[in-house]
Amino acid sequence: MSKEDIEIFVIRIYNNSRDVRNSGDIAFAVKYRNTCILGGMNFQTRSRWCQFVIVFNRWRSKYKDRGKGGRGGRALKTREEALSYGLSFPDTYQEAPFHDENWQLVRVKGSKKAFLWTYERNGYINLNVKVSPEWRDLWRSTYKSVIAGWHQNKEHWNTIILDGTVSGDDIRRMIAESYDLVTDSPSKRIYEAVKKIPRGCVATYGQIAQLAGDKKMARAVGNALHKNPDPDAVPCYRVVNAKGELSGEFAFGGSGAQAKLLRADGIEVSDGRVDLAKFGMKF
Repeated sequence: MSKEDIEIFVIRIYNNSRDVRNSGDIAFAVKYRNTCILGGMNFQTRSRWCQFVIVFNRWRSKYKDRGKGGRGGRALKTREEALSYGLSFPDTYQEAPFHDENWQLVRVKGSKKAFLWTYERNGYINLNVKVSPEWRDLWRSTYKSVIAGWHQNKEHWNTIILDGTVSGDDIRRMIAESYDLVTDSPSKRIYEAVKKIPRGCVATYGQIAQLAGDKKMARAVGNALHKNPDPDAVPCYRVVNAKGELSGEFAFGGSGAQAKLLRADGIEVSDGRVDLAKFGMKF
């Protein structure tokens, strides 16, 4: 068996959140001469012999053709190419914050958080990107030119040295993941989870917390829904407590408002409660 015959895919097992940052162990599939062998193992104990052909996050189709850089193996060699790809993400802008043109950052509008730092060091352009803990060491051990973040928190940032040894696709994946990490927020995930409740169904605070990636933040779900910025798009009236009970009368515009909205969805409300066995969202 030669390495030319083998292709290994590293896939993170889905949990209900479908979110790589909150998923379980890593599974892998080995493709040997068109035969797939499936298996799984814990990230920390995964054998390193296979790292020469790892294709990270192959299942995450949202990175396919994402931004101007796209995929297809095209190299990413210059600062300009890195900045152009970073600026292809929504609501981003470029800045040189230190009055030093060597340091060029791409930030997110509103929060002003940087997800891509670019600078020249030791004759090479370097990129600093934020990274989730489960991918941090894997990237570093796969590429000698991906190291602990220079001048930044080494637990949460990696530095990519553009010396031609890191594939363009993987550089783009790391930049895209950095953008995702910087723009992520619990409230945003909660609102996206609530949007998934279909008409004619309700979900509990705990279920929404689980869908949003953290089953322990049911209380945060309630706080986020009380501050719902877009009630027309985020149907928070479809969220009830673990007993199927509706929110207090102050919510949703006054006495009986939530019950009225639910009945308009075809949901039966009796004594301020919904039958979860009948109308509860199924996972």
